[in-house]
Amino acid sequence: MITERDLQEAIAECQGERSPNANTCIKLASYFTIQDHLFGAPDSSASFSAAPESLPCEGITYQSNSNFSRAVYGKNVDDILAIVDDLMDALQALCPRLYRNAIRHFEEA
Repeated sequence: MITERDLQEAIAECQGERSPNANTCIKLASYFTIQDHLFGAPDSSASFSAAPESLPCEGITYQSNSNFSRAVYGKNVDDILAIVDDLMDALQALCPRLYRNAIRHFEEA
């Protein structure tokens, strides 16, 4: 059985491709069509832009073609940031240069 989560992951994988081709577009269109028929039309703005600030966020919606993105998708932001905070403390102790570079990127984001 196809689950909504499976479709979301397949869609995220297609959208995360750096150089999509016609085959990627065909697969993406198929996934959206299946999702629409099985679960109703998704909010079209969620896939292509940030959610409006007035809507509550039910979890992390960032998607890319990475293990990290798949692991945190839908999770509570505070829970994930607590883990990232611990990782950053370890990074600061083990590789200060990489830590400073990461902090700089966070500040510029």
